[in-house]
Amino acid sequence: MKARPIYVAIRMKADMQALWEHTQQPDLHRQWDLRFSDIDYLPRRAGEESQRFLYRTRIGFGLSIAGTGETKATFEGDKGRRLSTLAFGSEQRLSLIRRGGGYWKYEACENGELLFATRFDYETRFGALGKWADILLFRPLFGYATAWSFDRLRLWLEKGISPAVSAEKAILHYSAVALLVLLWLYQGVVPKLLYPGYGELDLLRQTGWLNGWEEVALPLLGAAEAALAFLIGFMHRKRWVYKLQAGLLLALGMAAVTGIPELLRDPFNPLTLSLAMAGVGLAASRTAEGLPNAANCRRRPVKPNEKARRLRPT
Repeated sequence: MKARPIYVAIRMKADMQALWEHTQQPDLHRQWDLRFSDIDYLPRRAGEESQRFLYRTRIGFGLSIAGTGETKATFEGDKGRRLSTLAFGSEQRLSLIRRGGGYWKYEACENGELLFATRFDYETRFGALGKWADILLFRPLFGYATAWSFDRLRLWLEKGISPAVSAEKAILHYSAVALLVLLWLYQGVVPKLLYPGYGELDLLRQTGWLNGWEEVALPLLGAAEAALAFLIGFMHRKRWVYKLQAGLLLALGMAAVTGIPELLRDPFNPLTLSLAMAGVGLAASRTAEGLPNAANCRRRPVKPNEKARRLRPT
């Protein structure tokens, strides 16, 4: 099985020179590109047209992958196009990538937009094991990181959101979303569906509101809370989902404390849990906008008979 080259393209409202500088100057490039921790240009030799560079990517646990590359620029000023070809590789035995190459394409489009696209491919180490690890895991992650980085660059050039701020917002947002998903899943599945006899069913009976329908209502409530967990996970960029959560927290919390006021004396009670979850939801809601999104990029080249969709975020 042959792996397909990685292709990523995005449209943005930006100045061509600004886009060029943010992708060709190492001190700017390393800020938005998730794939590289360091990029350094090497001095050019006399008469040399291409630019050689060193790159390094930290992979955690104190380890990093280093390599070398070479890039060459082509300008078509009358057509509003620029092209930067590159070759790269690493001699480190730890590196899955042995050598590769590709291009960055810059093209002026209608409405003052620019198309920024890349296509690259590479050879791997470690024989058949390396090829399958690349196809099943590394290449999809590498492509996603490229697309996510391209949208982070778009946010920087279009909205002035620096890559550092984008990264901080993404960490805060996804941490808050993950916590909400886990809490709603736990509250819905464990005490209501798996172990209703350990307190939840008795608490519902003590309210006296359902007149014997507690055993039917409790699993339905648990299923609804579990469904809300999945809804938050899939719709985490939509602020209305956090408003829905806030309403449900208010309703469930008020129902619990008005039905059984003694619960407020407990160290862990519905009021404290609801307030904590509402605070996490507020953090997720406030960071839902201006996040890099790999889905804003096109991942396959446009075929000759295919109409290109607009690569603009919704």
